[in-house]
Amino acid sequence: MTEHSPNRLQNSASPYLRSAAHQPIDWHEWNDEAFARAKAQDKPILLDIGAVWCHWCHVIDRESYENPTISKIINEHFVAIKVDRDERPDVDSRYQSAISTISGQGGWPLTGFLLPDGKPFFGGTYFPPEDQMGRPGFRRVLLAVAESFKNKRTDLERAAESLSDAVAQAETFTGAHGAFDAGVVDSQVSSLTQLFDIRNGGFGRAPKFPHCSSLDLILECYQQAAPSGTDSAKNLLAMAETTLVKMSRGGMYDQLAGGFHRYSVDEKWLVPHFEKMSYDNSELLKNYLHGWQVTQNPLLRQTAEGIITWVNEVLSDQHLGGFYASQDADYSLDDDGDYFTWTLDELRGALLPDEARVMELYYDVEGHGEMHHNPAKNVLWIAREPEEIAAQLGVEESVIRLTIARAREKMLAARFPRPTPYIDKTLYASWNAMFVSAYFEAGRALQDALGLSCRAFALKTMNRMLSAAWSESTGFAHRIGGPGLSGSLDDQVFGVLALLDAYQTTLDERYFRAAQRTIDIVIEKYGDAERGAFFDRSSEAPPMGGLDVRRKPFQDSPTPGTNSVAAIALIRVHAFTNEPKYRDWAQKTLEAFAGIAPQFGMFAATYGLAATLFARHPAQVVITGVADDSVARALEAAANSTFRFGKSVLRVLPGGEPASLPFALRETFPHLPKDKALALVCSGNTCFPPTSDQEQLKALLVGRQNSAAAS
Repeated sequence: MTEHSPNRLQNSASPYLRSAAHQPIDWHEWNDEAFARAKAQDKPILLDIGAVWCHWCHVIDRESYENPTISKIINEHFVAIKVDRDERPDVDSRYQSAISTISGQGGWPLTGFLLPDGKPFFGGTYFPPEDQMGRPGFRRVLLAVAESFKNKRTDLERAAESLSDAVAQAETFTGAHGAFDAGVVDSQVSSLTQLFDIRNGGFGRAPKFPHCSSLDLILECYQQAAPSGTDSAKNLLAMAETTLVKMSRGGMYDQLAGGFHRYSVDEKWLVPHFEKMSYDNSELLKNYLHGWQVTQNPLLRQTAEGIITWVNEVLSDQHLGGFYASQDADYSLDDDGDYFTWTLDELRGALLPDEARVMELYYDVEGHGEMHHNPAKNVLWIAREPEEIAAQLGVEESVIRLTIARAREKMLAARFPRPTPYIDKTLYASWNAMFVSAYFEAGRALQDALGLSCRAFALKTMNRMLSAAWSESTGFAHRIGGPGLSGSLDDQVFGVLALLDAYQTTLDERYFRAAQRTIDIVIEKYGDAERGAFFDRSSEAPPMGGLDVRRKPFQDSPTPGTNSVAAIALIRVHAFTNEPKYRDWAQKTLEAFAGIAPQFGMFAATYGLAATLFARHPAQVVITGVADDSVARALEAAANSTFRFGKSVLRVLPGGEPASLPFALRETFPHLPKDKALALVCSGNTCFPPTSDQEQLKALLVGRQNSAAAS
C-alpha cells in the first residue's frame, strides 16, 4: 500500500470506516481475514472503536492515524482493525467492558491492544500523539506494547486470559439471580430522589445525561400514587416536570431547530456535547409526550413538537420511511459546535437592532460566551422569560413574544447556510423501532395534524422494516438496506414493541403475527433456558472472533437495558395472548437480575418499568361504537391522553373484532353492544364495568388499582 492510495476501508458500508480510507494505515474491518493475518504474522492487534459522530474519534484520527511516524509504527508492529460501534454494538460492548476493567475508563474512541486471537491485554480511550495532559503519548504506548509483546508474551497471555474470564463472569451476571420483588421500584425511586438536583433538575452532577427510563419510571409511579394526593406523589411529579423543563430551556436542546444533543458537560444543561443521536431523541420524545399528558404543561408539548419537526426535516427519510442514525457534533476537526453556537456579532448580523436586543436577553448572548475553543461563541439557552424582558425593556409582553418568534425564524434561516455537521443516514433496526414507537406515541398524545402525520410515518417506517429487514426465520436484521448485518437482541425486542404499537394503532393482525413470531425467535435463539434472560447474540450467530463471551445486556447505557426491554415485550405479548410461556419468560428474566438490580439504581430504571408492569399487568382499553360516533371519538381521545406505561388502546368498529384481542377482552367483548360507544378497561384477566363517561375512563386508568373491578 503506497502512502497516498486509499486503504481497504474505502468500500465499507460504514461512513465512519470510509472516513478513514485515506489514512496511511493498513486498516482491516472486523472480520476473519484480520484475525487470520494477525495469527499468520504473529502480531498483536490494534483495535480502534469509534463512531462518525464522535468528536475525539476524529481528533485521534487526525493527530495519530494520519501521522506518518505513528502510522509507520502501527503498520510495522500491529494488525490494525477499525470498528464502527453503531454498526457492531456486539464488538463494542465486549471490549468496552474489558478496557474499562483495565483502565477504569470507557467511551470512544476505544483503543485496545489484543493478542492475535483477539483477547485484550491493554487499552484505553483517547491517547494524544505525544505525552501531554497527564496522558502517555500514543507513539510511546505503541512502542511499549510492541516491546512487551515481543519480550513479555507469557505475561500478556496470562493477563489476557484472566481478563477474558472476568469479562465473561461480569457480562453474564453470574450470581445476580434472585426472587422477583416489585419493591425494587421503591428502592430505585428512593435512589433517584436522593440524586435529584433540586435547583437544575436531573440526577447527579456533571456531566448530565437525560436518563429517559428514569423519567418514565417517575411519571408512572406518580400516576399510580396520584389518587392518594400525598406529598411524596407531588414530589415525584415535581422531579419529572422540573427535569423536563430545565432540559428544554437549556443548551442541550437545540433552541432554533429542535432536537436534543447527547448530554451536557455541566450540571445546568447549558453546554452540550453537540452530537444528536437517534436513540436519545426517540426516548426524550416519549418523555416529553408523557410529561405533557400528565402535567398539561404547554412547554413540554412544544418541546415534543420541536423534536418531531427537527427529525422530520433532518433525521428521517420522509419519502421511503426510516430514521437516520445521528447528526455529527462538528463539521470539521477545528470545530466544536460552531454550527449551533453564536457570537454576538453573528446574532446582530442576522437581526434588526430591536430584535437583537430582545434575543440577547432571551438567550443570554454576550461578547464572551461558553465555548473554550472560541470564547466569543455562545450556546443558546433560555435565560429570561418574555415577561421579564418586557419589564426590562418597557415593552408589552405580547410584542416581546412576537419578536422572539420572528427572530428565531431569522436566526434559523441565518444558520442554514453554515457548513452543516454530517448526518449518518444509516438505518439501524433497533433505533428505527424505538422511533416508530415514539411516533405512534405522538399520534396518540397530540391528537392533531402533526400527530396524524407521525402515525402515518411510523407505519411507513414499520412497513419498510418488515419488507427490507425482517424474516420469518431470523427476525430483524441490524441494518435496514445495504450489506447485511445480523440482528441483535436489541433489534428483536425493540422491533416487537414497535410491531405491537403498530397493531394497536391499526388492528392489522399481520403486525401482531410478526410481533409474536419475533418474540418466539427471541426465546428460541437468544434465551438462556437454564438461568433465564437473554444473550445479545443469537445462538445461530457465527463466532465473532476475539472476546467471544456470552453476554446478557442489562444496564441502561446508552439505550434502555435490553433484557429489561425484553421483559416488557414479553409482558405485553402475554397480555394479548394469555399464553403462559411469555409471562414465565418475563418472570425468569426479571429473576435473572433481581439480586443486583437495586444496586444499579437509575442505570436499571428500565428494569423498574418492567417490574411495575409485571406486578400490575398492562392496562388495556377497547373503545366500541360506529365509525363517526362522537362519544366514541371522545372516549378514544380520553384514553390516549392519559399516560400509563404499557397501556394499549384499541378502537374496534362493529363487525371488526380482531381474533387477537386480549384474552379478558375477548371473553367480555361479545356481551357488549357493538354499535354503542363504550370503553372497556381490563388488566390481566379482570375487567371494569364499561363506561361511556370520559372522566370516569380517565379515573379508571389512573386510579384503577384502587377501584373495585368486576370480572
